[in-house]
Amino acid sequence: MVTLSFASGTLEVRDCPAEFTLPGSCVWDPRTCCHRAAAVAYAEVVRALVASKTAYKDEARRYEELPEQVRARIHREPRPYQTEALLAWRGQRGRGVIVLPTGAGKSHVAILAIQEKRRSALIVAPTLDLVRQWFDLLRATFGVEVGIVGGGEHEVRPLTVTTYDSALLHMEHLGARFGMVVFDECHHLPSTSYALAARACLAPYRLGLSATPERSDGREADLASLIGPIAYRKDIVELAGDYLAEYEVQRVAVELSPDERALHDAKRAIYRDFVTSHGIRMSQPSGWSEFIVLASQSATGRRAMAAYREQREVAFAPVAKLEYLEHLLHTHRGDRAILFTQDNSTAYAIARRFLVPVITHQTKVRERSAILSGLAEGAYHAVATSKVLNEGVDVPDANVAVILSGSGSVREHVQRLGRILRKKGDKRAVLYELVTERTTETYTSERRREHSAYR
Repeated sequence: MVTLSFASGTLEVRDCPAEFTLPGSCVWDPRTCCHRAAAVAYAEVVRALVASKTAYKDEARRYEELPEQVRARIHREPRPYQTEALLAWRGQRGRGVIVLPTGAGKSHVAILAIQEKRRSALIVAPTLDLVRQWFDLLRATFGVEVGIVGGGEHEVRPLTVTTYDSALLHMEHLGARFGMVVFDECHHLPSTSYALAARACLAPYRLGLSATPERSDGREADLASLIGPIAYRKDIVELAGDYLAEYEVQRVAVELSPDERALHDAKRAIYRDFVTSHGIRMSQPSGWSEFIVLASQSATGRRAMAAYREQREVAFAPVAKLEYLEHLLHTHRGDRAILFTQDNSTAYAIARRFLVPVITHQTKVRERSAILSGLAEGAYHAVATSKVLNEGVDVPDANVAVILSGSGSVREHVQRLGRILRKKGDKRAVLYELVTERTTETYTSERRREHSAYR
């Protein structure tokens, strides 16, 4: 009889009869005299055994159905698109990615999926803040204690939440204990290291959640093998009004002052001369890393790197931008605004100038929570931040976003818009994008606006 067992993130298959053809993911391992595959192949192997009517003993699976007392005690009628998403995921044998905008209720779809499949479930999230949000949601919904792995805690329960980093560290031991795995913000998963965690988990039911699964390196294609293909997708423009707040996007171009222009162009010339003289093509994926390596090897290179940073700083926060931001803060003094920057120094400069709280990666969890609570309650009318609020924060009262600077990432831009789209009453949201003319910000703006939400 065929025997399946789980060993350090892999599936071992022993005693296969000659007439049974194993899936191609299984290869012979002479060290242990058995066929071996990544644990993710578990469902494929079991289906092959069942289809061929081959008897087998399953010693790999260490998960069970959720206990009877673990049932949702909060019942919220799903929105039509959430029901459609669940049906589409079910149609793919409980494997696949659901793409919904921020604020559209992706987590509720996951709750519905867990309730339907009733298998012990592991939720994997990118940050400890999101781990805490999932912990609170699961505990409130199911009324049971929820396990946490990560952030100094290691308690495994039928419903457990962990970070991507902790999943990578522990999946070879935990990979057989869950019949369902949910990857929140699953665009993180295809990275070389995090993908190992997905492969080391044998959970037959897999759900990925993301507002923007596309990646700059093109590895979103790997999601099909790690989780399953995209099962369902709705974009912001399809849900705005009915299920998300109505919104508008305003792009505001500002000019550098004569002194700022002279400084910007002089510093940019130093940087460009170095890049050109060394044959570096910044349009290529390897261009930036090549520039860093070469810049570190000479005084001229270090001067070019400093010049690059200075010309960016000028473009990020010129006088005209800050003056227009002052106008916006006055115009929206009765609203709740999030002010996004590309770097911490600009965020702190804005906080000092306009006397608003700031949240960066250096902000402690308690302080961050207090600031967000103050924004929601009206104690603060604006919060400055760099990148840490791009994902994983729920601020239903925020209705204004100001992009003072950012990367060319479409995902980042969509995530920042999503922060203000959670529907609340007749709220109407507005996003302002402040762009410095005749700098690289113009090109960056064009790149990050390549999404239907901005057309």
